[in-house]
Amino acid sequence: MADPRARVRLSATRISPGEVIEVRALVTHPMETGNRTGPDGTTVPRNIVESFRATFDGAEVFAADLDTAVSANPYFQFHVAPPRSGTLTLTWRDDAGAEVQEDAAITVT
Repeated sequence: MADPRARVRLSATRISPGEVIEVRALVTHPMETGNRTGPDGTTVPRNIVESFRATFDGAEVFAADLDTAVSANPYFQFHVAPPRSGTLTLTWRDDAGAEVQEDAAITVT
């Protein structure tokens, strides 16, 4: 991913046991489908975000496998109820094998 930037927003980082939080995640990526012709007349190679995973202390809580129908800069919104304090890790992987990872600490009190 060329100069990727990820943005992660949580509705709360300090929560009570059993509380559900909203996670919003976006990554900048051009999502080239492999169907477009570049300025030099050659086909621009396919390079899309192929997967998005969210784990809480290593346990998967959300996953998506993407295809060419997804627009540039994919955005995800989902809910999670962390059972204890820990780290939410969000990982995007593209066709070229490049990864972007963001971590967010969540405290359950």
